[in-house]
Amino acid sequence: MKAILQRVKSASVTVDKQLISSIGRGILVLAAVGKEDTEKDADSLAAKILKAKLWPDDANASWKKNVQDIQGEVLCVSQFTLYGQIKKGNKPDFHSAADVETARKLYDYFYRRMGELYAPEKVKNGVFQAMMEVELNNDGPVTIEINTDAQKSQNKSSGEGQGEKGQDKSKQDGEAGGLLST
Repeated sequence: MKAILQRVKSASVTVDKQLISSIGRGILVLAAVGKEDTEKDADSLAAKILKAKLWPDDANASWKKNVQDIQGEVLCVSQFTLYGQIKKGNKPDFHSAADVETARKLYDYFYRRMGELYAPEKVKNGVFQAMMEVELNNDGPVTIEINTDAQKSQNKSSGEGQGEKGQDKSKQDGEAGGLLST
């Protein structure tokens, strides 16, 4: 999954001239689901967003507080175009984005996890697959990208989770020590 975080003083989503959601101080999250993403990616992304230290502390030292520390709000907006690429010509392709059904299921899971990990009343949503108008009053501006795909490729290249002869370490542990708890 990919997400763009924007620290905001306020943000809102409108669909067909109807206000859908709005927040005060907090984070606007533009989130996209890739073809190979799983609930584990959604869990990781949600946790990372809520832990991201984007605000200064009371002594004005930068990058010390997260959205929970400031009791801010979160506005989640699905945005498959984060997976857009322009390789040839001028038209973007979205081949890396998940199909609509998979994306909807995983995005909804991600949104629910955000509320479960923080506070449901502080996490708002746009409308999946709608043409949305997103307004924001940027704070900084501070814009950060998080990409679980990069974490996956980094884990593969470092051999994380691999035991002898490339076998999945959890399988080795399971064989050696019985069933693992999850």
